[in-house]
Amino acid sequence: MSEQPRVEIYTKEDCPYCDKAKDLFDAKGVEYETYNVTGDDDLFEEMVERANGRKTAPEVFIDDELIGGWDETSALDETGELDAKLGIESDTEDGEVLEHRKLIIAGTGIAGLTAAIYAGRGDNEPLVIEGDEPGGQLTLTTDVANYPGFPEGISGPELVNNMKEQATQFGADLKNGIIENVDADTKPFRVELTNGDVYTADAVIAASGASARTLGIPGEDELMGYGLSTCATCDGAFFRDEDMLVVGGGDAAMEEATFLTKFADTVYIAHRREEFRAEQYWVNRVQEKVDAGEIEIMKNTEVTELHGSQAEGVDHVTLVRNDKGHPTDRLDDPETEEFEFDVGAVFFAIGHTPNTAYLEGTGVQMDDEGYLRTQGGDGGGQTETDVPGIFGAGDVVDFHYQQAVTAAGMGSKAALDADEYLEDLERAESTSEGEAVAADD
Repeated sequence: MSEQPRVEIYTKEDCPYCDKAKDLFDAKGVEYETYNVTGDDDLFEEMVERANGRKTAPEVFIDDELIGGWDETSALDETGELDAKLGIESDTEDGEVLEHRKLIIAGTGIAGLTAAIYAGRGDNEPLVIEGDEPGGQLTLTTDVANYPGFPEGISGPELVNNMKEQATQFGADLKNGIIENVDADTKPFRVELTNGDVYTADAVIAASGASARTLGIPGEDELMGYGLSTCATCDGAFFRDEDMLVVGGGDAAMEEATFLTKFADTVYIAHRREEFRAEQYWVNRVQEKVDAGEIEIMKNTEVTELHGSQAEGVDHVTLVRNDKGHPTDRLDDPETEEFEFDVGAVFFAIGHTPNTAYLEGTGVQMDDEGYLRTQGGDGGGQTETDVPGIFGAGDVVDFHYQQAVTAAGMGSKAALDADEYLEDLERAESTSEGEAVAADD
């Protein structure tokens, strides 16, 4: 590598995406300087000025060039442009196979890391590709109170880091990168990463999780990072004393709203239906905050537009409300009310889309939303897809439960199913070689 450019990262406390950015540069062996803006108004203002008004963390600079936050940095890494800016040259030519592995696992969320632990213990020496959200959705969770074995609770990042350490102790190799496609027409499978690296593998476990959804409404693209966010724990502190709006009605929305009460003047929750999807535990916690005057709930209400500028951030939003629910489906109903609502920050918590595009064309079957179809049922092979040797676990399969503990269970099943597949494959190859020797004799 040529002389390393200067890398600077503005961070804050309790910022999972900041940790992801630092982990990315650590994996590349690149040195960087960090500036923690938490509690430092001058440093925070410096970050905002250098980042052209953005008030989110992290903010990454290479030789004074603004790279952006985690999303922008990760996107550049996908295409290989980040390595070019860092002066890192690839050790292989385009299309050349870097290494063969018995097992490749896509994703380092709870499902992927559990699979890695079991696969490592099974001497399958898995290569784990971290994906575009290393650590998965749990890294955005401040308090995991229902994972067995932690009566006092544990933070999501701490649980994930513990599992990473455990997986590597058992022989798993973790690599930063994103799988672009899997070629299932060849055996072994050909696995190509977005940066051009190519591996082959006898088996693949898809545990690549899901990414946060957005609404696709006017103002969304312009204000993402300028008052609009999908991570309250990352960005909530930047909007201290503002009124904040959380959009959603599930566990994530309830948790984010509860977290934001530490910083907001008032937190509002907009949900398009009358009933919440969240478990009763979170509904009760939110109700406590409602009773204390810290949260207000707006049911049967949806956001249709965000207003503001990158210089000033979010100024207000347009909301629609109808007592029958799903008001955007009832815009022509005279009972649907449209009104403007002043808030200084908006947080989307409206579910996720499975990260399975890299499996298109493999023959793996998916539903209309992209969730993988696995065999299920009783006995072994429950995590097998329609393509022998490709298995699915966690949020790429589970659109219903979506819990850390169920993801862990599926990860262990996938590793055990893959182990059985690899053993069968090895026996078949040994038999074939023996028959070939006998024929030669």
